[in-house]
Amino acid sequence: MQVTLIIFMILAAVATLAVLARGIIIMARGQDISGQQSNRMMSLRVALQGLAIFFVIILFLINRPG
Repeated sequence: MQVTLIIFMILAAVATLAVLARGIIIMARGQDISGQQSNRMMSLRVALQGLAIFFVIILFLINRPG
């Protein structure tokens, strides 16, 4: 169970990094004039960060002594 949570946590962190990099590239190229794509990338990044934090919390709760 712990190994599975660690793998999910790492996957969520890597996905967050990928979305962040893509959002930065989109903004740097100036392709997104209206800002819709940047907003979508930011929303997805926040959701993935929340998921990664959720996995960390669950992992801490499982490993809690007592």
